[in-house]
Amino acid sequence: MTQLNLPAYEFKTVEKKGKTWIFDPFRKAWFVLTPEEHVRQHFLMWITQELAYPKGLIAVEASLKYNTLTMRADAVVYGRHGNPLMLIECKAPHVSITQQTFEQAARYNYSFRTQYLALTNGMEHYCCRIDLTSGKLVFLENFPTFDEIC
Repeated sequence: MTQLNLPAYEFKTVEKKGKTWIFDPFRKAWFVLTPEEHVRQHFLMWITQELAYPKGLIAVEASLKYNTLTMRADAVVYGRHGNPLMLIECKAPHVSITQQTFEQAARYNYSFRTQYLALTNGMEHYCCRIDLTSGKLVFLENFPTFDEIC
């Protein structure tokens, strides 16, 4: 796997049928270790270990409806009272974070209405605050801690 622009963490992995599987502590299940899953697991570990985001308040592959389509957000961080705070969209390291990536996250956020969007490909990380009234995005210089977004 590609070396990411995130700290290295230890994960439970196994080899089965020629593929590497990783244990996801959020979903409490094993998943094929794809490049996107590699980014998701490292990014979620980073925000929980370094920025004090509670594991119990993060939903991985949270379902949402957009028009008639059922989709899944990579992760949604909830507040202590169950309100969605941040939508996280992860891409594989070779996938650039583009305007289309932000538009995809914004479509997903139509259902959740979080005040924060986070996008990462493991190499670049972006976080912006959304004014839900105007729809204006303000990019943050530093990724906020959990207490800063509550």
